[in-house]
Amino acid sequence: MIFILLGCIFLYLFMMNVVEREANLKDFLLQKYYDSSNNLPSWVITSCVIILTLSVLISQYVPTVPKFVADLRILGYQLNKFGFCLMAVILFYLVRTSLGFLFFQSIGDGKKWTVFYFTAAKFYFVLSFLLIILCVMHYYFPVDRNEMFLYYLFFFSFVFIFKVFFYLFHKNKILPAKWYYKFLYICTLQIAPLLLLWKLLFF
Repeated sequence: MIFILLGCIFLYLFMMNVVEREANLKDFLLQKYYDSSNNLPSWVITSCVIILTLSVLISQYVPTVPKFVADLRILGYQLNKFGFCLMAVILFYLVRTSLGFLFFQSIGDGKKWTVFYFTAAKFYFVLSFLLIILCVMHYYFPVDRNEMFLYYLFFFSFVFIFKVFFYLFHKNKILPAKWYYKFLYICTLQIAPLLLLWKLLFF
């Protein structure tokens, strides 16, 4: 686990010093879309860190690896709980990102897609640091896992609700202007994928 977290920190150091050209944390979080550069690499790196840290955290609560996954052999290795969570979260993000791109293209608002992932990267950048802290606390401090699971549920529920309002009221206006498109995006690309991921991991 420590190697994964160190790898995440290295990715962020690379992003801030090379991709973002030695930008400091404040400048990165407050930069405007039209003043920014290398948005796609920053978004990809942030997504990778989120995927890794989230997989590390939730793998401790996954009850078992499904038989159809356990029977898979990748380069001769069998997936453990972390590998299963990593595969599930990667699939979750790939599907949701693809559907998000198609959503913006289908409503004739394709140019807003780049503004969307630029803004979303800032949100997930902050969230990833919270996940790193939770991972360290979970693995290196004596905590009651059953009790912490409830706290995690409340925490992620709050994060989800905050993210929805963040998307709705952000000054970059990253969601479509028409209210029914906003409702469609939140229901089909925010709520539904999370429910499917939950069912895959815990049932």
